[in-house]
Parts: sequence; C-alpha cells; structure tokens
Amino acid sequence: MKRLLATVGVTAATVLALTSCNSGSNQSAPASGSAAVSQAAGSGTLVVFAAASLQQTFDKLGAQFHAEHPAITVKFSYGGSSGLVTQLGQGAPADVFASADTANMDKATSQHLVSGTPVDFARNTLTIVTAPGNPKGIKTFRDLDRQGVSVVVCAQPVPCGSATEKVEKTTGVTLHPVSEEDDVTSVLTKVRTGQADAGLVYTTDAKGAGSAVTAVNFPEAGKAVNTYPIATLAGAKNPTAAKEFVAFITGTEGQAALAAAGFAKP
Repeated sequence: MKRLLATVGVTAATVLALTSCNSGSNQSAPASGSAAVSQAAGSGTLVVFAAASLQQTFDKLGAQFHAEHPAITVKFSYGGSSGLVTQLGQGAPADVFASADTANMDKATSQHLVSGTPVDFARNTLTIVTAPGNPKGIKTFRDLDRQGVSVVVCAQPVPCGSATEKVEKTTGVTLHPVSEEDDVTSVLTKVRTGQADAGLVYTTDAKGAGSAVTAVNFPEAGKAVNTYPIATLAGAKNPTAAKEFVAFITGTEGQAALAAAGFAKP
C-alpha cells in the first residue's frame, strides 16, 4: 500500500509540474504578441527627402510623428525637388520622397524609384517677397522687370522655377533675374539679406518668414499652382515606418499642420 501511494504521489507531482510549465508558456504568449505589434508599428531610422518649401512644416511634423512613434527616429534631407530626384537616382538612401510638384515625382516613378502610387497631400502658389515695407513699390508681376529692380528666382528645373516660367508665359513678361537658385529657400534668403529687391517664392515661405519680408500677391499666380505628392521609395530600408509617415502626412494631423502653414488642400 505504501509503495502504491508513493507511486501515485510521484505521478501527481509530475502532472502538477507539467501543468505549471504549460501555464507558464501560455502566459508568455501575450508578451510575444505585444512585441509583434510593436515591431509592426515601426522602429529604427526613417530618412525623408523633401522639397525645401516643406522644411518648417515637416520639421514640426517630424517631431510630432516621433512623439507618437518613439521607436522611430526621423531624419530629413531638404532641397530642390529636381536635385533630390537626381540624388535618389544616384543611389542616395531614403525611405520617403515628398516633391513640390508632380513632374519631379513622375521622374522618380519613371526611374522605378517609387514604391506604390504617390499621394497628393498639398498645393502651393507663388507670391512676390520684398524687403519689409516694399521699398521699391512693387505691385504687379510686371514690376519685377522694371528698371532698377533686382529680382531673384528659382532655376527652371526646380518646381518654383517651373511655376515662374508658367507665369512669364501667362503674362508675356520675361524676367531678367540677377540670380537663379537651386531651391526656394535660397531665393527667400537672398531677399531677406538684401541681395535682391524681390524674389518669387511660395506663399507658405512668405508666411513662414513673418515680418522679415513683405508679400505681394498677384492674380496670375493662380495659373501656376503646384501640387505636392508624397511616396514611399522602392529602396526604402524602413518601409514600415515609411508607410506610417506617409499615412501621418496625409491624415488629419498632417493636413491640419499643412493648412496652418498656408498650404492648400490637394
């Protein structure tokens, strides 16, 4: 009888041990599931190539995106959209491309640099900026070609340069700029530092500059509105985070920030 009880005791202990092990395995499953969810939400470094006119707004949105996705570190590279496409074509590593016009996004797409279909997320329009108070008394686009007025514009391959060319054709006015810049930020800088009397930039750049410049709107700008598309890139090293960022920019928070900066809806 003693031997029988001992055998039963050992068997019961074995069953309890096995039950305990199985119970421990079940408890660890949620932790594994949580890790999977965290990984799906994105992590690591996200590299975004974006048009120079987006810098102020994207810097703010990047900080907001990081606050909501602390495992993702966002790094931006700003410049003229045409130059960014050239860099991407030469193998520059990036996860997202945001262009200031559809033409340069089309170039990126034709070179098979883009993954999926680009999404339009904003529109922007040209305006004239001058020194504070508009000392040259510029009132129209035609005034930019007036004798004694030095004007700076974007180079033609850059979206703001292409828009300027469209306005020239619309108005029949051919400008004679003292400088053609690689991006709209450089145009704004030339005016702010007194190197030119006036420049053609986007309305958002003028708004962002505040009292450092005076903006002069002109009706012909409506004939040269630029649409901004954004896309994940085929060579993205962090495609999950890239998709999260594109969704963020095209979502409620991103659109609200862009509208506050003066961008129009796409």
